[in-house]
Amino acid sequence: MDESKIEQMRSTLNKLEDIKNSQESIIDKINHVITDLFEHPDKELEKAMNDAHQKSSDNVDAVREAMEEYEMRINKLENQG
Repeated sequence: MDESKIEQMRSTLNKLEDIKNSQESIIDKINHVITDLFEHPDKELEKAMNDAHQKSSDNVDAVREAMEEYEMRINKLENQG
């Protein structure tokens, strides 16, 4: 088992976690704007925010899936040693 390679992979996994958390924070901020639009409606902005929300949600899903697969690869390497 190459300990330095696993350490590097764990570091990358932490960065992926940070990306996922950032995307989730963006979703939260978009939700705040959408909530504000209930009081001050703007159909165009609402559509843009709904689209952005969907894209951000898709990004979170994609990063989460990548993290799960990458973590399985790390675990496999650790178990080989």
